[in-house]
Amino acid sequence: MSFHLNLYALFLKHYNQFLIFEYTSVWSLLYHYEQCVRSESTWNLENKFTGWHDCPLNPKGLEEVIQAGKLIKAEGLKADVAYTSLLQRAITTLHHVLDENGLLWIPVTKAWELNERHYGGLTGLNKLKTVEKHGEEQVLIWRRSYDIPPPTTDSSSEFHPSNDPRYAHLSFPEEFTETLKTTLDRVLPYYERNIVPDLKAGKTVIVAAHGNSLRALVKHLDGIDEQTIPNLNIPTGTPLVYQVSSNTVHCYIYT
Repeated sequence: MSFHLNLYALFLKHYNQFLIFEYTSVWSLLYHYEQCVRSESTWNLENKFTGWHDCPLNPKGLEEVIQAGKLIKAEGLKADVAYTSLLQRAITTLHHVLDENGLLWIPVTKAWELNERHYGGLTGLNKLKTVEKHGEEQVLIWRRSYDIPPPTTDSSSEFHPSNDPRYAHLSFPEEFTETLKTTLDRVLPYYERNIVPDLKAGKTVIVAAHGNSLRALVKHLDGIDEQTIPNLNIPTGTPLVYQVSSNTVHCYIYT
């Protein structure tokens, strides 16, 4: 697979599935492992809502991450700087991808703003049992609506971010949860403030992030409306190339 573009922003949804956009005249590479994490994380195997819970990849997931690094290397894509979330499944993914490409030496920034969406009071619950208790329609609303939040978690819960030392410098409401909208409210400013300047400086940027944090970013890039974005899935096995200028976005599908 070969692309002749001035810039790549690459989201890998499995390790052979791509979302690519072109931005001005520099190179960018963004890496998205979330689908693999969902299929290979310990909590996914237990069918639980994960969100900010820091579950690891299992051995099979680690093997797939290594293969993803080899895929990136085969495409000849070289990163100058890297960004990831504060969750170990993203950090581990980034580490192995960089390792496969001989790039463990490049600067890496970890940011909570790139975390997955927090599922509030659903965190840690079995998805099937939650459907049985609340009904499929209600759970689907919590999972897929743009701005209708799931139940909150309070500060007495181990899953409230105030009880996690990595967020000690931040303040959170006593009752906390997130929607796709509030996820976008933290992802987009971080992207504009930190990643865009790197791209404009001509750097190749690799970002290990999550399904909902990247969905929020794609909403911004594509101008997708609030009714459509909750149902957006990054296409399986289909490279999408986005050519982005100051006022237009063009999408090309490679099959």
